[in-house]
Amino acid sequence: MKPDLSLYLVIGTEFAPAGKLKDTIAKAARGGITAVQLREKYMPARQYVELAKSLKNMLRSRKIPLMINDRVDVALVSGADGVHLGQSDIDPLSARRILGKNAIIGLSVENESQARSALKLPLSYVSASPVFFTSSKNDAASPLGLEGFSRIRKIMKDTRLVAIGGINPSNARSVIAAGADGLCVVSYICLTTSPFQAAKNMEKCLAGNKNEAQKA
Repeated sequence: MKPDLSLYLVIGTEFAPAGKLKDTIAKAARGGITAVQLREKYMPARQYVELAKSLKNMLRSRKIPLMINDRVDVALVSGADGVHLGQSDIDPLSARRILGKNAIIGLSVENESQARSALKLPLSYVSASPVFFTSSKNDAASPLGLEGFSRIRKIMKDTRLVAIGGINPSNARSVIAAGADGLCVVSYICLTTSPFQAAKNMEKCLAGNKNEAQKA
């Protein structure tokens, strides 16, 4: 069964208010997020594993999958549902061998060349980034824009493609119209006083697009 990546929260302690990582995720889960990616660039491995285990237990009842950013070892030991890889991380073939055939494995692509290469890999989905300018990733490439995202959509064919980078309710529907199968959100949900309402707002955008598609 394919995981629902339609509203995909990317979060870490550097994004959530101090001491409120779990609370932010729990509220966003009630608001409608369908997947979570935990991104911790500097956390010690043992602490990272324990945090991932705790989140996995919290999300299990809602059947929300948990992916770990970069760290295949943490994903394996914690029992997370999968891993999200960047272009400089362990290669997806090795990750698949380590995590098994049922693991969710995603890969970030920043241009058309990387998208073409991704077609040959054992991936569950691809993330095109960044679509718009974002301050949540210091080393982000130049924004693709909607046209650039659409070109990657054409390359990816039947591969599930999610979008990340500066996505919020003001542009969500245009990104879906450009071919996104899911929206990855960081700042809009993490840096708000109400993660629940922020997730609800994004969910309404997704629901609105579904209704429009059914009427067409």
